[in-house]
Amino acid sequence: MGLIDSHAHLTYDDFAGRIEDVLARCDAAGVDRVITIGTSLEDARRAIVLSRQYPARIQPAIGFHPHEADKVTEDQLVAMAELWRDPVVVACGEMGLDYHYDFAARESQRDVFGRQLALAAPFGKPIIVHGREALEDIVPMLLDAGYENKRVVFHCFTGTPSEAERIAAHGWRISFTGIVTFPKSDELHTIARDYPADKLMVETDSPYLSPVPVRGRRPNEPAHVAHIARFLAELRHTPYERFASQSARSTIEFFGL
Repeated sequence: MGLIDSHAHLTYDDFAGRIEDVLARCDAAGVDRVITIGTSLEDARRAIVLSRQYPARIQPAIGFHPHEADKVTEDQLVAMAELWRDPVVVACGEMGLDYHYDFAARESQRDVFGRQLALAAPFGKPIIVHGREALEDIVPMLLDAGYENKRVVFHCFTGTPSEAERIAAHGWRISFTGIVTFPKSDELHTIARDYPADKLMVETDSPYLSPVPVRGRRPNEPAHVAHIARFLAELRHTPYERFASQSARSTIEFFGL
């Protein structure tokens, strides 16, 4: 069972005209599948088209990123919900709140996130959460929308041990990017060592966040998820093959692949 990159952005310009090469490097690195994320309505449609071109290798997850919140209309929310009906779409998101950059007004972010959670609920699909410095608002919104012990993942987790404990207590997953491989990510190392194996996933967030030993390389690629998996296997004192298999099973279960 090969690795799965649970979060990448293959529709971004960095990969235009290069998907065949990207997938070839995935093959060489033992990466079987990539979940590509659409972050706006136009990007969501591109993600679906790409997945239909490579149905055995690429699956789409789509939603409105919090950075988009100021621009999202009611008609667009309805249109996104219609796209969620497509059986090729494996998850709703990424969606959530970003209080670090505040590229969109916080009130708009909360409104768009809440509307997406409500619209997504009838589909029963997993939810991919983008959360930066906003857990105090995100958790109650998820609970109020009925997502206790449902399939929810906090992608690109960079929070504290207490935040990880809070997420785990509600039965949710966290996913690690290349940031966990950085030497000064001490808190993340502690969290990654102890988080339940069946609730842990790995991702590149390509084209961003290249891991050690390719840190600083742009674009990051899904093949590099193998570096993250190797780092975590060593951190958890687990043979690489076993960790890769555990991670893949968790990801398959989460997305219903």
